[in-house]
Amino acid sequence: QVQLVESGGGSVQAGGSLRLSCTASGYTLCMGWFRQAPGKEREGVAAISTASGYTYTDYADSVKGRFTISNDMIKNTLYLQMNSLKPEDTAMYYCAARSTYCSNNWAIDTRYNSWGQGTQVTVSS
Repeated sequence: QVQLVESGGGSVQAGGSLRLSCTASGYTLCMGWFRQAPGKEREGVAAISTASGYTYTDYADSVKGRFTISNDMIKNTLYLQMNSLKPEDTAMYYCAARSTYCSNNWAIDTRYNSWGQGTQVTVSS
């Protein structure tokens, strides 16, 4: 397991942008962003794996074209650039990591063994 620390949440108006960061204490093969709104289940937002010069990314349909996940392998830091934010994006956002490659099961939260403490994102209309 690695330790994960998120930052970058906040409050913005609809249409605005935020960038979330997550710093890991070590290297992990797959890192992802999840979110949970009040009264709703936690859902996968995006995930990324970088290995052997190849980067795999995937996104939830609800954020495709608006959010971009990226990583800095030297800094062990994960990012989520969120543009064109909508009120329905309001949630607690969590960074997660696991030692297996991201694949078509990336959005299953039980597959991750490290979690950050979460950072709140609030989008007002």
